[in-house]
Amino acid sequence: MPASVFIGLGSNLSQPIQQVLQAIDEISALPNTRLNACSSLYKTAPMGPQDQPDYINAVVHIHTSQQPLTLLETLQNIEQQHNRTRDTGRWGARTLDLDILHIEGYTSNTAELTLPHIGLQTRSFVLYPLYEISPRLSIPSLGGMEQLIEQLNEPKPAIISAK
Repeated sequence: MPASVFIGLGSNLSQPIQQVLQAIDEISALPNTRLNACSSLYKTAPMGPQDQPDYINAVVHIHTSQQPLTLLETLQNIEQQHNRTRDTGRWGARTLDLDILHIEGYTSNTAELTLPHIGLQTRSFVLYPLYEISPRLSIPSLGGMEQLIEQLNEPKPAIISAK
């Protein structure tokens, strides 16, 4: 049975809007995968070092038959195809960042994959796009989307484009 998966996308280098849009197309074309919803594109300030460009962020909801670790590897391959390097340090600038945020009915706490994604509940660039496409979503141990947005205490990021 296909899993219901939410994936966060972000980019702030090499035409970030195009990077995110192309990655959405690549995710929707994965074998045994169906794109259910795609958020608008949001412009957000970077986490961590501020001497880098703003990010373009989005969230997609897919159904896929890929196992979680296989999906993670597939997403990392897409990042590599977009010239993602992992030597920029934590929260450094990047051409593409793809994160599995949540898989309904599945949790993980391994070195390879932690689900729900660590810090999901503290990031406006994740919560607002997630809320846009799945306002009734409830994430075990974190709560419902409205509750998470209320607890966030951050302004809604600017929407720059509806997908």
